[in-house]
Amino acid sequence: MGPDEIKKDQLNDLIKSIYEGLVDSKLPSAIKDKIKLELEQLKEFTLNARPARIAIVGRRGAGKSSMINAIFSEQRAEIGDVKARTGIGKWHTYTSDSGNLEILDTRGLGEADVPEEEISQATAMEEVQASIKEKCPDAILFLCKAKEVSSRIDEDLTQLSELKRTIESEHQFDIPIVGIVTQVDELSPKSVDQPPFNHEVKQKNIADAVEVLSTKLRESVSNPVQVIPVSSYMEFENGQIVYDTRWNINLLLDFLIEQLPNQAQLKLAQLSQLKSVQKNLARRIGKSISGVTGAIGASPIPIADIPIITGLQMFLVTTIGLIGGKKLDKKGIAEFLSALGLNVAAGFAFRQVARQLLKVIPVAGNIISGAVATAGTYALSEAAIAYFIDEVSIESTKQQFNKVFKERKENDS
Repeated sequence: MGPDEIKKDQLNDLIKSIYEGLVDSKLPSAIKDKIKLELEQLKEFTLNARPARIAIVGRRGAGKSSMINAIFSEQRAEIGDVKARTGIGKWHTYTSDSGNLEILDTRGLGEADVPEEEISQATAMEEVQASIKEKCPDAILFLCKAKEVSSRIDEDLTQLSELKRTIESEHQFDIPIVGIVTQVDELSPKSVDQPPFNHEVKQKNIADAVEVLSTKLRESVSNPVQVIPVSSYMEFENGQIVYDTRWNINLLLDFLIEQLPNQAQLKLAQLSQLKSVQKNLARRIGKSISGVTGAIGASPIPIADIPIITGLQMFLVTTIGLIGGKKLDKKGIAEFLSALGLNVAAGFAFRQVARQLLKVIPVAGNIISGAVATAGTYALSEAAIAYFIDEVSIESTKQQFNKVFKERKENDS
């Protein structure tokens, strides 16, 4: 049995334990419905996880290959410095040890020479439209060089609108579009070429480029479009990054992940290898599950119903481990729980974890309060982030849990 099967079995076990707890639970129907909705979203996020599908649009030299490499933090695409490299507008799966990404690799619009690959259809737009009919993108990244936002992009914007209409027609999907001002390091003054580009004139030129592209995108597409300025240039030797001027890639990924369907978010966070991006996603899920466990605890509920809370908490811990790119099985979860001072065997059943968790998330008599349930879940989330994403020591993980639990419990009480 491979790692993916182990993870699916583990998650299915958790879901089964929570549903079994709900059958005999005395919780109000409204809260049960809220739990079931949360479970459906978590299943989409984990069990149904798939690579994100991104259409990257922009003429030759806009930085498409550099953007792909910047997202992966690895050299995954060749840079077409001299000749156009992208031919047929088709889906490519870019693969690394940390995850996969599906890119609709469009021929550079408006380029003068012939791409290296054979062209199968009359125009670039027809090629891209054929690929869109085959598979629906989750989002479009519209790339434009910082020095070219004021020139030569009207044709590109017209074709962007056509792409959007094609997706709406074929898939009934109002696709999110992210405008990206690339190569901001090339703006004046050129001597300020290292992030974060803290120079008054440089920042003004970046802001001006963003405003110009924002205005043009607002005029071309009906829905609001976020525009993000980036630098994505890296140099590699023997597969290692030796020069890195990336800037705002984490901001781009944070925004992009929020726009994606639930099932496409996990793998994009994994492959980015950017801890800030992974932690932001983990905290968003932690906040959501903390809200549900808080609603359960606010009932208040008896000890008999606490396994529902602990099942959700273990799903949260497992999910954060997956976001951090860990091939997580029960042994990994048991090691995390031991970091909190809990004695759980590697072959434990999730239904048995409740008694152990009560040692670190105490109850008053036979009742757990909403404040304690919320604080405990939030503290477990932060401890899991520390352990699986920041990879801190076991002792530091325990300190993090105790510190966060105490602070949140005092603030929420």
